Amino acid sequence: MGKQNTACPCGSGRPYEDCCAPVHRGVATAATAEALMRSRFSAFARGDADYLRHSWHSRTRPARLELDPGTRWTRLEVLETAQGGLFDSTGTVRFRAHYTEGGRAGTLAEHSRFAREDGRWVYLDALPE
Repeated sequence: MGKQNTACPCGSGRPYEDCCAPVHRGVATAATAEALMRSRFSAFARGDADYLRHSWHSRTRPARLELDPGTRWTRLEVLETAQGGLFDSTGTVRFRAHYTEGGRAGTLAEHSRFAREDGRWVYLDALPE
């Protein structure tokens, strides 16, 4: 299977090169809060800490971000999206991110908040569950 046909980790069913890759490279921007969430999951799955920092709100962005090479992000389930569309300035996405670490399966459940900053969607923070 060639690189062009590799499925995008975000679960869209599209090839990575036609899905999250343009957003990761800065050639395109995520059109919705959900699209940004999916691009961030793909960045975690691919180990792209630079994109993750770039897609974080300047007010809540960590000074450094080190990804654990022992964590393998395997699947994303988007459970609910509120606002976060083309004409919104804020939005939320509730999701489950599945991973393996040390041979054991795990799940991260989060209700994330997103906002527009300088005209593009960015991750703000997580709401308490």
